[in-house]
Amino acid sequence: MAPGVALAWARPLTLAVFVLPIGAGLLGTLLPAFGYLPAAGGLQFSLRPWQELFAQPGFFSSLWLTLRTGIGATVLAVLLAFGFGAWIHHRPWGTRIGAMLAPVLSMPHAALAIGFAFFIAPSGWLVRWISPGVTGWELPPDISTIGHTSGWPLVACLLLKEVPYLMLMTLGALNQVQAHAQVRAARVLGYPPVLAYVKVVLPQLYTQLRLPIFAVMAFSLSVVDVAIVLGPSHPPTLAVQAVRWFSAPEVSRYFPAAALAVLIAGIVLAVLALWLLAERAVKPWGRGWIERGARRSPIVQGAVCASAAVGFLYAATMLSMVGLLLWSFAQQWRFPDAWPSAMSLQNWSRQLTSLADPFSTTLIVAMSSTLIALLLTMACLEFESFSTRRRVSAQKPSDGVLNLLYLPLIVPQIAFVFGAQVLLVQLGWDGNMLAVIAAHLVFVLPYLFLSLADPWRKFDQRYTRTSLSLGVKPFKSFVTIKLPILLRPILIACAIAFAVSVGLYLPTLFAGAGRISTLTTEALTLSAGADRRVIAVWAVLQALLPLMVFWLASGLPRIVYRRRKGLQV
Repeated sequence: MAPGVALAWARPLTLAVFVLPIGAGLLGTLLPAFGYLPAAGGLQFSLRPWQELFAQPGFFSSLWLTLRTGIGATVLAVLLAFGFGAWIHHRPWGTRIGAMLAPVLSMPHAALAIGFAFFIAPSGWLVRWISPGVTGWELPPDISTIGHTSGWPLVACLLLKEVPYLMLMTLGALNQVQAHAQVRAARVLGYPPVLAYVKVVLPQLYTQLRLPIFAVMAFSLSVVDVAIVLGPSHPPTLAVQAVRWFSAPEVSRYFPAAALAVLIAGIVLAVLALWLLAERAVKPWGRGWIERGARRSPIVQGAVCASAAVGFLYAATMLSMVGLLLWSFAQQWRFPDAWPSAMSLQNWSRQLTSLADPFSTTLIVAMSSTLIALLLTMACLEFESFSTRRRVSAQKPSDGVLNLLYLPLIVPQIAFVFGAQVLLVQLGWDGNMLAVIAAHLVFVLPYLFLSLADPWRKFDQRYTRTSLSLGVKPFKSFVTIKLPILLRPILIACAIAFAVSVGLYLPTLFAGAGRISTLTTEALTLSAGADRRVIAVWAVLQALLPLMVFWLASGLPRIVYRRRKGLQV
């Protein structure tokens, strides 16, 4: 059988893996939002769920909290990422920034939120450093940080993850334009490096970064795990409130919860539409500003400030994780001591029995979903390569098809995971490991595909053509030539997908029907009020698992190709 025929199934199956669950989930959420859910007694359509939703005490406070934290975090993340990128672009060490981002990107949101909560709490590590010498506090101050009504801790923690993500996307987009050459040409005309980058390179990058920015916006407006740990609780954000109602024992709560989930999806779509309108409004002004050719601008000073802020965020991330690690080993740590007075392995030894099942479940789910996603991705990309070699223009990837990969990242999870759970219940497939793996695959697959697609398409096809001309079978050429050359990007893409799976909360909660526990679900459950040392043990293990996979993905090619320098690059 010809390779093109054998792989023809790859693209439709891959699209079906995440398009069909999202479509079915949205329908399963939309029907109860208008009163129709026979299993819960809803036999006819009505607007009663919406009436109950708008009549809930604190609803509009939750709405305003969601909007200001979600939009605020996204706008700040974009400004900081763009400013930092402009400031480091012309510096010799700028190309190495990607390696520094890996530890941050590998951390699950829940683990980072818990570590950041320990860092900024009134009795946290930050206050301990300056107490009592600077503050005079012998006891934790009576101030509000975690759960502050303004939502600033939630915004700050979102920035810890979103700025590195946008920076990584920017570094990837830079490979598509001749950025250094264009900046050099602009500098010859008298532009300072930062202004040259902003005026010449950034407008070209933005079109490629629009979808990642939309993904950040959608996540910020509908985030649950970070909001549970750091956001206000009375009233909470809309997404947290929806999860509470979905988890309530009264089935009557499902109807306003579904309405709220649909509302969150509508809010995301409306905000993204406003963003596009703002782009159109700003575009003429921006073009005029560039054409005027001013060589001086406060943007240069703004880039310096953005870089300082990014450095502070990076330091806060590292210190949060170090503090979390210290808490996991602390036997006694009284306020205002800056360091634990005694450390031991007792916290870990006491939790070993409890950790075993969630750890093994997390490992199995992450490995299984990553492996399935890798097989589908390689099949799609190899079919694309085969079609290109055969010059079948109809099979070349289209931007529309590729844009569908962002669907699970832009559609809020809460908007379709409940509907997907309803479908699983009706089919009798909920509450088991296969359901959780399938739910994770919906989110793992896009990240793996987007991470691997660019290196795969840059592979020099002359290697394959040469081997085929020497009589090597296509499959053997693929296994013995192409895969070894692409081993490093394959492993890195798998590490990213693995980290995504480890950090998933809502898909595990709903697909597992509360019967499948992972490190993420248990850590968030414990974060409500357990001993800090116990919480730290769970959060540290949750953070270390994807980090170790990243280290393995980075180090394994060096071991495998220790005698082949050309493949160690």
